[in-house]
Amino acid sequence: MAEPKTQPTDADVDAFLDAATPARRREDGHRLAEICREVTGTDPVMWGPSMVGYGTYRNWPKVAFSPRKTALTLYGLKDRPEGAELLPRLGTHTEGAGCVYVKKLDDVDLDVLRELVAIAWDREDDPEP
Repeated sequence: MAEPKTQPTDADVDAFLDAATPARRREDGHRLAEICREVTGTDPVMWGPSMVGYGTYRNWPKVAFSPRKTALTLYGLKDRPEGAELLPRLGTHTEGAGCVYVKKLDDVDLDVLRELVAIAWDREDDPEP
């Protein structure tokens, strides 16, 4: 089986978030990083050049996000049935095949977002090699 292209790196998460544009994305990226840090109890790691991730599950972050120019892209929130069921309560968002797009954090219920992160985080860790 081929290794996934997106791997954890040693890149500086804060430097990546500081460089996000526009300013709204930069601010929301830092807020989202802090929310994920609070819920997971762990520090973020850069995955590839543009994804901030927490934990690992099957060679992919349990929960991750990217502050892209057009929206915050969130990964892992709808991977489990409990998350998919809770997602309609999040607030204004759109969905892709495996991700959730949020224009700004002010448009979502942060308590529901915390629950979604907790559900994603609750998956078992990857087994030790």
